[in-house]
Amino acid sequence: MATEQILILDFGSQYTQLIARRVRELNVYCEIHPYNHLPEITSAVKGIILSGSPSSVRDADAPTVDLNALRHQAPVLGLCYGAQLMAQSSGGEVKPSSIREYGRVKLGTVNDQNPLLHGIDQHSQVWMSHADTIMTVPDNFNVIASTDTVRVAAFQIEGEQTYGIQFHPEVTHSLQGKVLLRNFVVDICGCSQSWTADSFVESTVAQLKEKLGDDKVVMGLSGGVDSSVAATLIHRAIGANLYCIFVDNGVLRKDEFEDVLESYKELGLNVKGVDSKQQFYGALTGLTDPEAKRKAIGKTFIDVFDQEAHLIEDVSWLGQGTIYPDVIESVSVKGPSATIKSHHNVGGLPDFMKLKVVEPLNTLFKDEVRAVGKTLGLPDTILGRHPFPGPGLAIRILGDITAEKVQILQEVDALFINGLKREGLYDKVWQAGAILLPIQSVGVMGDERTYERVVALRAVTSVDGMTADWAHLPYEFLADISNEIINKVKGVNRVVYDISSKPPATIEWE
Repeated sequence: MATEQILILDFGSQYTQLIARRVRELNVYCEIHPYNHLPEITSAVKGIILSGSPSSVRDADAPTVDLNALRHQAPVLGLCYGAQLMAQSSGGEVKPSSIREYGRVKLGTVNDQNPLLHGIDQHSQVWMSHADTIMTVPDNFNVIASTDTVRVAAFQIEGEQTYGIQFHPEVTHSLQGKVLLRNFVVDICGCSQSWTADSFVESTVAQLKEKLGDDKVVMGLSGGVDSSVAATLIHRAIGANLYCIFVDNGVLRKDEFEDVLESYKELGLNVKGVDSKQQFYGALTGLTDPEAKRKAIGKTFIDVFDQEAHLIEDVSWLGQGTIYPDVIESVSVKGPSATIKSHHNVGGLPDFMKLKVVEPLNTLFKDEVRAVGKTLGLPDTILGRHPFPGPGLAIRILGDITAEKVQILQEVDALFINGLKREGLYDKVWQAGAILLPIQSVGVMGDERTYERVVALRAVTSVDGMTADWAHLPYEFLADISNEIINKVKGVNRVVYDISSKPPATIEWE
């Protein structure tokens, strides 16, 4: 994918994806790999970053790698756990901290003559998060930064481009963290910062032409950013040999089927629309468990998609809009992880389809996908569209799915989304939607008592969807939307607003 890259070894830290985001922001390509699935380290790997971890290096089963081998192949930067692992494996001592350092801390002394710390101010604020601390280091470890309570806040191994720091430069609370990472990635590792949206499009289209040749590709479109950008890349490589299918699963947003088909016409994509609402409603009948609903929708989609794909002769490939967070969240550092929710883009192909998979975006984060889409000339109506879950409104209707519930939620959602657009709030929000709750509440309309449905509105701000904060929408706007929903949508008499952040909550309710 790229001529040069930074390799990030993941030991299970909650911040690992943030490290990748910061490196990508420097226009340098990087990949995350679990520490126990080390890829081949080729000449393209210009540097290696070791992540933090919830584990302790003192544990009997502490995750580890052959650091001696890594140190002789490329510059290495250990963050928190990574630094402690380096120190301990070289004969240093790591012990439980007498005072747990968590949160904002000021560096006490900084050797700003060291290449890693060029431009880092004395007393610079950093973010600590560790229960262990490095007490002693071997003689060939030079301490280059300290805090009032941590003597070894940063070190370099003498004669090597090997560094360790006990704080987290990837989080925004480390005010000069980007400076430190740039020092490592650009100055120490020598990366050229040439990985841009333009270069990605150029290299990816060339690779797709070589990979696909004259083969035919079939692809399911959703109207969202990911599948639209992926389809445009593939179309640019193979033209009319790309066949796109857009399935109406009955749980799309209001008028979405017609609107999306119209927008794809403008892109010149060969798209067939398939109305399968009743088939999906049949598969969802009586299901209330979120995973059961996801699986029913996934299976029905594959059935419909397979039937349509068979109408196209000699198809060899399935195109997918899988993006990097989907891939990362589906790989665990220590074997199978607890399933938060099924990713509809990852690993869902049955054997009988016999198609090879092409995923041109599976190394990109969401904001990078948008940048690539802009380079490709996609309209803002697609690029600026909020993320929408693969199972659609089925996971925003808590409980069983009926056509009546879908219609109610479509109306509520349309009022909410159109209101955000009307008030200039839509582009300030990462994702918004409405949730139909499985409860009813007492209300009064006119002189009559009502007992009707409750809807929750959800809007969040985020950069890449991995973390999110609830959107602080104006009270006046929320009041107007609440009134509009209750007045215009029959069957709803109460509106609530979700003020939960991710974590601990997820963006979607199911």
